[in-house]
Amino acid sequence: MPATSRKPAPKRVDRHRRRHARYRCDFQVTVTHLSGGRYEKFEGHGRDLSEAGIGILLAADLNSGEVAGLSFLLPGSPGPWELRAVVRYRSGYQYGFEFLSLPAEQRELLKQFLQSQKPID
Repeated sequence: MPATSRKPAPKRVDRHRRRHARYRCDFQVTVTHLSGGRYEKFEGHGRDLSEAGIGILLAADLNSGEVAGLSFLLPGSPGPWELRAVVRYRSGYQYGFEFLSLPAEQRELLKQFLQSQKPID
């Protein structure tokens, strides 16, 4: 009888592993969202930041997958940042937004800022 070869067990995929390290942040973020044909603005508080997105404490009712405009002043940057982001996570008032498009200049400024910070995880 021939010996059967066993296949190695597939590696477990950690779905909670992040692509980018997160860093603490502490600044105001204005979130603009189109709802019912009109724009609504909410003031939130940036809690954590990465190369790909931002965690915001926000008293609003947004759903995962919705797109919003974000406006904030990154410490040390010459002016306010205006970008589009999609809601990727929500737990109560804590939201996780993924940046949709970040110009090369802003991407580089963000990387430089994050290098001067201590990672959360």
